[in-house]
Amino acid sequence: MVSIPEIQIPLSVLGSTAKSNSIPLLGFGTASWPFGESEEITKGSILTAIKLGYRHFDAASVYQSEQCLGEAISQAVELGLIVSRGELFITSKLWCSDVHPHRVLPALKDALQKLGLEYLDLYLIHFPVSMKPAGGYVVPFNQSDLVPMDFKSVWEAMEECHKLGLTKNIGVSNFSVRKLQQLLLTAKIPPAVNQVEISPLWQQKKLRKFCEEKGIHVTAYSPLGAKGTLWGTDRVMECEILKEIAKAKGKTLAQVCLRWVYEQGASVLVKSFNEERMKENLDIFGWKLSSEESQKIDQIPQRKAYPGLEFISYGGPFKSVEELWDGEI
Repeated sequence: MVSIPEIQIPLSVLGSTAKSNSIPLLGFGTASWPFGESEEITKGSILTAIKLGYRHFDAASVYQSEQCLGEAISQAVELGLIVSRGELFITSKLWCSDVHPHRVLPALKDALQKLGLEYLDLYLIHFPVSMKPAGGYVVPFNQSDLVPMDFKSVWEAMEECHKLGLTKNIGVSNFSVRKLQQLLLTAKIPPAVNQVEISPLWQQKKLRKFCEEKGIHVTAYSPLGAKGTLWGTDRVMECEILKEIAKAKGKTLAQVCLRWVYEQGASVLVKSFNEERMKENLDIFGWKLSSEESQKIDQIPQRKAYPGLEFISYGGPFKSVEELWDGEI
C-alpha cells in the first residue's frame, strides 16, 4: 500500500501548460558541507523527506549527493512510499569543470547513472563559468583553473540533452540579468529555471521581474541563509524583524522566510536533516503573511550571503564581485 502524505505541495507549470511539466514549489536540498562526507545521513534524510511529503529534490555533481538520492528513491519505491520515480521532481547541476560543449552530455549521463534514473526533470548549469576539466569536483578549487564560459556552444549542448529526452527541462543557476540576456540571444530553447540565492535579506527584485517577463521560473536557494556552509550566513536567522513576525504569528522564523519566498511566486529549496524541522518547513501553505508583515520584510536592508569570492581572480574571467554578478550585489 502506497503512503499518501498529509501535505500536498503546490505546483507551478514550467514553460508550457503540461501538468506533467510542473515543479513542486517547495523542494528539499541535498547539499551537505563538506560535500560528500555524510552519505548515510543524507540518504536517510531524503527517505524521511519522501515519507513526509517532499517530492522535489535538488542535487548536483559537485555536492556528491546524486548516488545517495538515487539509492533513497529506489528504497522509497521498494517500501511503497511512492509508486514510481515519476512522482518525484529531480534536479541536478552541471559543475564548472564540465561546462564545455563536449562534456555536457557525458556529465548528464554520468549523473543519471549515479542516480539510477533514465531522465532528470531539470538539469541546470551551476555557475556561468567554466573550469579546466582537470579541476574535477573539488571545492575549494584552484582559481587558475577558471576560464570563460562559451555561452552559445554550452547551451546548444544543454538543448541537445533536452532533445534526447535525458532531461525534461534545462536551466541555469546563479545567472544575473545580463548573463540571462546573453544566453537568450542565441538560445533556441530558453532556460526554464534560474536557481539563485533569495531570502528576505536578498530579495532579488530586479532579477525576479526580468525572469517573470521572460517566462523563466525562479527557484530560491539559501532562503534561511545556509548557516554553517561555505556559502552561508547567520544574518537571516538572526534578523530581528523576522524574529518579531515569527513570534507574533506563532510560527518559526524559517517558516516565515519560506512562506515569504513562496508568496513571491518562486519555488524554494530548504535543507534540514532534522525530522522535526523537516515537518515544520512543510507547514507553510495553510496561512499567509499580512500586508503589514510583507511591508516590513520589504524594508529589510539587503545584503547577499554568498558573494562567490572563489570565482574572483585577477587572471580569471571575473576580476571583481561586480563582474560576476553584473552589479546585482
